[in-house]
Amino acid sequence: MAKRRDVCAILLVMLVFIAACPRSTAQPAAPPPPDTAKVELTLIDPNEATPVIPEPNQVDPNEAAPVIPEPNQADPNQTAPVIPEPSQIDPNEATPAVPEPNQTEPNDLEPEKVEPGNADANDIGHPNIEPNDIDSNDISPLKTEPNDPNANSAASFHDKCAPILKTFVNANGMVDYKGLTHKKPNLNDLLDEFNKLDPNVYESWPREDKIAFWINAYNIKMLDIIVNNYPIKPLSRFHSVIWGAKSIRHIEGKWTKFKFLVMDEVFTLLEIDKRFFRNEFDEPRILFALTRASLSSPPLRNEPYSADMLDKQLDDQAKKFFSSPLAFRIDKKKGRVYLSALFQKTEYGKMFVARYGIDRKFKGKEPETRAVLNFIANFVSEDVKSYLELGNYTVQFIGYNWTINDGS
Repeated sequence: MAKRRDVCAILLVMLVFIAACPRSTAQPAAPPPPDTAKVELTLIDPNEATPVIPEPNQVDPNEAAPVIPEPNQADPNQTAPVIPEPSQIDPNEATPAVPEPNQTEPNDLEPEKVEPGNADANDIGHPNIEPNDIDSNDISPLKTEPNDPNANSAASFHDKCAPILKTFVNANGMVDYKGLTHKKPNLNDLLDEFNKLDPNVYESWPREDKIAFWINAYNIKMLDIIVNNYPIKPLSRFHSVIWGAKSIRHIEGKWTKFKFLVMDEVFTLLEIDKRFFRNEFDEPRILFALTRASLSSPPLRNEPYSADMLDKQLDDQAKKFFSSPLAFRIDKKKGRVYLSALFQKTEYGKMFVARYGIDRKFKGKEPETRAVLNFIANFVSEDVKSYLELGNYTVQFIGYNWTINDGS
C-alpha cells in the first residue's frame, strides 16, 4: 500500500511538472489506476501559491496540453496591434507638430510687430491688429527696416515736411505764425533732418527730387526765420512809416545772416538761391515755389514738393502767382502791362532768357522782359496771350509789398 502511495505521489508530481512546462511536447500521461481518486494529497501544501492546475480527472488524456504563454509574451502566430507606451509617439505616424508656448516654428515667418507710433505716415494702418492676425506672407508697405533702401528714399524724406505745412499754412499761402511759434522744437527737428541726410543718398536721387529737396529746405528755413522774429519789431519809427509796421524788411539779414546746416554744410538762403536755383538746376519756375513770407511773394503751398508732382506743382504755382494783381495785371485803356518787381533786370529776370528768350515777338522790349512775357503767355488765357503778343503797351513794374503773410 505504501508503495502505491509513493507511485501515485510521483505520478502526481510529474503531472504538475508537465502541465507547468510551456510548449511541452510530452505525451499525455497514462491514466491513473482506477483507485487514484482515493489517494489523499497530503504531500501538497494547500497554502502555497501555485499555478492553476486542472484536477486530474479534468484532463483529457487524448488532448495535448495547451501552451501557456509566459507573462507579457506575445503569441508568435498572432499579429497583435502595437500598443505604444503612454506619452510615446509612434515614429512612423505623421502627427502635427505642436510648438511649446511662445515657441516659433523654424519654418514659420513671424510677422513683424509695428511699435506704436512707428507707423509710417502712408500707412493704412490697422491699429488694433494682433500679431497672430497678420498673414506672414503679407509685406507691410509701411514698415521700413534700418537697412531697407526705402528708408532714405526721397519721397519719404519730402513727406517729413508735410505735418508743419498742412497744419499752419492755408490754401491761400497765409501762415499761422502765432501757432507756429509754439512748435519751434518741431521746426528745429525738421531742419535737423536736412542736416542728417547722407550726401551719398542725396546724390543718388534724380534731378527732380534734388530740386524738391532744396525748395523744401528753403521754405522751411524761411518759416523758422520768421517764427524766431515774431511778432515783428520795427527797426525804428522812421522805418515803420516807410515800410509798414509788419514788413519783414525789419528782419535784418534774413537772406544772408541766418545760417543753417544742410548735409553738414553751412548755408544761407541767398547761397541756396544762387548755387542751386539760379545755376545748377536752370529751372525758372522754381522762382514761384519759393516763399518770401510776404504778400507780393509767390504763395506758400501747404504741401511739400516731391519729384512725382514737381512739374505740376511748379506750373500751378506760376498760375497762382500771375492770377494775383500784385504780380501781373493789364490796363488796356492806359496801354500798360504791370509785372512784379521780381522780373526786373535782376538775377531773377535773367533766369528766363536762356529758356524763354525770343526776338520775333514782344519787339521793342528788353531781352529779359521779352523772355518773361514769353513765359507768362503760357499761363494766361488766350485773349491775354494775344494782347501780350500783338498789343501796343508799355511795361511797368509793381512795387513789392513786403508785408508779412500772417494768417494768425
